[in-house]
Amino acid sequence: MFSEKKLEILGYVGFIAFIFILPLYMDEFWLSRFAKYLVFGMCGVAISLSWGYAGILNLGQGMFFGVGAYAIAFSLKLAGSSPAGGSTPIPDFMLLNAEPKAIPELGQIVTGSWIWVPFQSQWFGFAMGLLVPGIFAGLVAYVLGRSRVSGVYVAIITLSLTLLTRLLLVDQQQVTGGFNGITNMAYFNLFGLELDPYLKSTYYVVAICLTGVLLGLRWLVSTKAGLILQGIRDNQNRARYLGYSVSAYQIFFFVVSAMVAGLAGMLYVIVSEFASPTFLDISFSVTMVVWAAVGGRTSLLGACIGAILLNYVGATLSETESFLYAWQLLIGIIFLAIVLWLPMGLAGLATDFMRKLNGRKRTTI
Repeated sequence: MFSEKKLEILGYVGFIAFIFILPLYMDEFWLSRFAKYLVFGMCGVAISLSWGYAGILNLGQGMFFGVGAYAIAFSLKLAGSSPAGGSTPIPDFMLLNAEPKAIPELGQIVTGSWIWVPFQSQWFGFAMGLLVPGIFAGLVAYVLGRSRVSGVYVAIITLSLTLLTRLLLVDQQQVTGGFNGITNMAYFNLFGLELDPYLKSTYYVVAICLTGVLLGLRWLVSTKAGLILQGIRDNQNRARYLGYSVSAYQIFFFVVSAMVAGLAGMLYVIVSEFASPTFLDISFSVTMVVWAAVGGRTSLLGACIGAILLNYVGATLSETESFLYAWQLLIGIIFLAIVLWLPMGLAGLATDFMRKLNGRKRTTI
């Protein structure tokens, strides 16, 4: 007989073992592709934390993902493509999109390039990929919390902020690359190890990061703060009556969720070698919510598996001739079926199955 706790532990152990065994059975192409799926799984975990546990339906998670992606892309771009071989903070596209100005301490440089100067250090880019989404999320959550904005209004506001951030990235073409995004980057150097997207070492770095995020957040939501957060999600007025600061708890977990999305954005750039304003498309943010809903928004592991599974199924169907133009419709049908008949997602289905199985065992004893 398995309790729900034992089932959850087995689920985590089985999933972690699965992602670490995969490289033994996959070629370089599929390994690189599956590394991207693991990154999307991290996005599902971030949505589960903010929506399933904090009760904040964030439709702007792509904004934090995109900011993290561009932060690390700035550093890798300078290391991989600069007119001075990476020693001068001038990415190649800036010379094409802006008029040069002479700055003595930096030589020939273009307008807006001062933003790139600190990104000569890839670790600065990595730090910004975590801190900027976290700080921005904290400001947004603080304003919303003070105003006691909740429900669908939070979703609308976060969606609008994502759209505005995307417009800013596209508009500042001379600094960000505009619609073209950022390409032709160097590999991320992890303490002397270059993370080539097609090497097993890169896949394992992504797998380790996902494992750390899963286990770390699972511990976090099981702490007293996590339990209080779930109480706030269920009834904010009761939590306030008991003396808890609703906004403080929601801000903290919203910031953590944003930083996880920023980390996912950086890892995606490392394994895909490009950053694009499409990361901030509304459709991408909404798709993250779909991943979490299918896997189970109140389960970190379920949301992660849902994201990986849907991306794998979508990629497979899109490459099948019979479903070349209908695969998105099929994904939509799967989502509708989950919402109508499995409101708690695949994780809820597994839990219900084990409850029934344990119930039958008890009746036979």
